[in-house]
Amino acid sequence: MGKNKPHKGLLKRFRFTKTGKLKHKSANSKHLKSGKASDRLRRLRKDRYVSNAEAKALEGLLFRRVRGRTMPRAALRKSDSPSQRKAEQTGRQVGFKAPKVKGVRATRSAAAKTVAKS
Repeated sequence: MGKNKPHKGLLKRFRFTKTGKLKHKSANSKHLKSGKASDRLRRLRKDRYVSNAEAKALEGLLFRRVRGRTMPRAALRKSDSPSQRKAEQTGRQVGFKAPKVKGVRATRSAAAKTVAKS
């Protein structure tokens, strides 16, 4: 089975920040600058962040989690550490039974039984 390789053209045009956002150069800022106002050119000099919708689309091309412009840091799900993964796998082994927790229905039925007995 082949590897998932990130899109090389995208990697050349975008940069990842430490917080997982994607930065890119503004459009319309390379040439024909004489017809543009100075304040517009100043704005175009700044790098832009990818929007939330574009970030979701680019995740598929980059095979990596990406945060959009207004997404919170919690939007990036962190991978489990190897020790956490190992503990999770040992919990799934045959013969392991999860502890039973009384739910809402169990407590209601127990309460109904005690009322019926008295």
